[in-house]
Amino acid sequence: MPLAISSTIPAAKPKARVAIIISSEFGSAYSAAEINAYIAIRDQLVAEAEEVPTSAKLASTGLANDFVQGCLQPARSPYEAQCLPEADAIRERKRCEAVRNRLVELRDDDAA
Repeated sequence: MPLAISSTIPAAKPKARVAIIISSEFGSAYSAAEINAYIAIRDQLVAEAEEVPTSAKLASTGLANDFVQGCLQPARSPYEAQCLPEADAIRERKRCEAVRNRLVELRDDDAA
């Protein structure tokens, strides 16, 4: 009894792959949506830290805020399209500063 099965059917011919071209508009919209998602997560963590200001919650909120602030830095070439419009980024940088200040207040209240 043979161990291999011989087939008379020819092997399927592989089809050529089509390159997907993603426009810069797609990358920009996708990146802005992703940054806005990080901002929403940070805002949710801030709300939770306001309710229950434990050291762990304050630490995770601070990390999320630092991450958002990093996402708001002006992008270098060729990544300019992968950031928020500058007017939005300026507004969000100010919010990051306000969150940082609020976390300091919450830590001070927690320590007292």
